[in-house]
Amino acid sequence: MSIRTVEYEETKVRLDRTLPRSAVRKLLTDQAEYGGWELTRLRRYRDGTRDVWIRRKIIRVPLTV
Repeated sequence: MSIRTVEYEETKVRLDRTLPRSAVRKLLTDQAEYGGWELTRLRRYRDGTRDVWIRRKIIRVPLTV
């Protein structure tokens, strides 16, 4: 029996300041629901842009031969 650490795939998305809050919420909800992504970090800058870091688990399947 081996102990495995969880591996994640991460990505960063930069959102423009002109996007309304409702559009950002819909985008992140769709990513979570259909893509399996979870919100890791959200950073909002003074100019109104947002950086969003999202991640999802990498599932490794052992070979069966």
